[in-house]
Amino acid sequence: MKKLLFLLFFGISHRADAAPDSLNEFLETARAPAKVPAVAAAVVKNGSIVASGASGFRKDGAPEKVTLQDKWHIGSCTKAMTATVAARLIENGTLRWDMTLAEGFAQLAPRMKEAWKKVTLEQLLAHRGGAPHDLNEQDLWPRVWQRAALPPREQRAYLVEELLTKQEPSYPPGTKFDYANAGYSLIGHLIEEKLNQPYEDVLRTWLFDPLQMTSAGFGMPATKDKTDQPWGHHLKEGKIEAVPPGPGADNPAAIGPGGTVHCSIEDLARFAMLHVRGERAGDKLLSQLSFQKLHAPFDKLSDYAMGWSAVERPWGGGLVLTHNGTNTMNFSVMWLAPKRDLAVVVCTNIYGDGVDQTVDGIVWKLIQKYNAPPAKP
Repeated sequence: MKKLLFLLFFGISHRADAAPDSLNEFLETARAPAKVPAVAAAVVKNGSIVASGASGFRKDGAPEKVTLQDKWHIGSCTKAMTATVAARLIENGTLRWDMTLAEGFAQLAPRMKEAWKKVTLEQLLAHRGGAPHDLNEQDLWPRVWQRAALPPREQRAYLVEELLTKQEPSYPPGTKFDYANAGYSLIGHLIEEKLNQPYEDVLRTWLFDPLQMTSAGFGMPATKDKTDQPWGHHLKEGKIEAVPPGPGADNPAAIGPGGTVHCSIEDLARFAMLHVRGERAGDKLLSQLSFQKLHAPFDKLSDYAMGWSAVERPWGGGLVLTHNGTNTMNFSVMWLAPKRDLAVVVCTNIYGDGVDQTVDGIVWKLIQKYNAPPAKP
């Protein structure tokens, strides 16, 4: 099997003036023995998508195959998108890196717990702001779920008020790194309060539309009782369980800014391309300095920056960026090497035992294939 995978994969050839290489056969060989219903991948090199593909089935046991246009739930890879929009709003003067929660939620400030008031936007973006990793504290998570049918902005307003007026930070802000979806809910609601628009509309206007990410949306993309898009799946002890579209197929929109975006694999690659290009030379959407601030480790407490982990990898020529995401039913990962002008993104419609290792194997093969020195300007 390994020999076949090698031959199929390295039989791919790429010409700069050609359409993107098809990864379909390679992905099929990688996913089938790993009990992954479907997988999609794309590679960005020298400012363009040079390879892409999708293989497998939208639902385990169903006949409908995935296509390159199918939409994948990207989980916490959403955080990099939220951070990007926050940086854009900082550049236009709506927000500041050091804006505090007391400033951002001025009407709530008189009732806010004192320890929350000086927490800054950049601390929240970097998971250093005291937000709880687990919303089960004081049974907040079940109460958030009880309101999952409300409009998304109302869900986030409830979460923010409960968190800031009734709970103390989980640790003294600025003293540790603690990964928290709730911190990104605070950011998302601060953004929508400042612009008086739902976070979802802000993300479309400030990110999806400029990048022509026409497939992007929120929540699980499949229609109820249909297999028109990939379903999510659980994998446990070798058993696959498909999760039908509906309320149980994704997290509530209350934590949407931290993890509910879906999009096609090529649209995800376009987002990755923005950050590779931005680190190297800036972009019309955001200055090079802002990209570099988003990408640099925030402090010595962790390698987490703002929406990205920033780690050293020899194959990337130094610092590379990465993030993965799962809602426990889907899995996605992004790896960006700005110094090599390279990005690899992979999505699946399942999560559980060994899925991350399967995806890592796909990523590494693609890095090995396409990690040539960047083209000269």
